[in-house]
Amino acid sequence: MEAVWKDSTSVKGRDYVDALVAAGFAKEEMQVTDDTTSIGDPADSVQFSVRVGAECLVGQVGPSVPTPTSLVMPGLAEGKCLVGKTRSIDW
Repeated sequence: MEAVWKDSTSVKGRDYVDALVAAGFAKEEMQVTDDTTSIGDPADSVQFSVRVGAECLVGQVGPSVPTPTSLVMPGLAEGKCLVGKTRSIDW
């Protein structure tokens, strides 16, 4: 996450998902929010997560976040990490 942000200050969820895959995390255990708002503007921040056992690594980046942030949290009962609408990871 830090390397992606440092190299490009990217607010594209795919960049972070791809970096997590490259680090050895399972893509099928990930979630990511949309890069754009409902009216097509760039998102103020993007959240991404990866489920590892009963826990989730959750990250957030974007202009509204002073610095990339990540933390480990308990996973949700239904097996996910993020609450609300997320985009398909179909690449």
